[in-house]
Amino acid sequence: MNRIFGKFLLGLLAISGTILIYSCAGFLPSEAPSGLVDTTAPDAIPVYTYSIVNSYPHDRNAFTEGLVLENGVLYEGTGLRGHSTLRKVDLETGNILQIRELPAQLFGEGVTVYRDRVIQLTW
Repeated sequence: MNRIFGKFLLGLLAISGTILIYSCAGFLPSEAPSGLVDTTAPDAIPVYTYSIVNSYPHDRNAFTEGLVLENGVLYEGTGLRGHSTLRKVDLETGNILQIRELPAQLFGEGVTVYRDRVIQLTW
């Protein structure tokens, strides 16, 4: 009974995939109605470059998971199993102005500033 159901399910998936492929084929960009194609798009993809304008010291033992700069102060959330932290850091010197260690069972992730609070996501 299970083998018959498995073959049925496999056949159903194959038919569904075929229908999906053929139904999407009508929506290829070369065949799309003129209202759905962006005719103002540039011919070439833009290439962006960068230049380093400054560098700042950073604690090499901090595994940065979240970072936000607010009013000249850097808030950094670090993630390391059993050793995650939330830090307030002086951007220019890299000195930790304030640190809060998270409970060992929490892993620190992203950080944001909302009104007068620093919020850190954890798992």
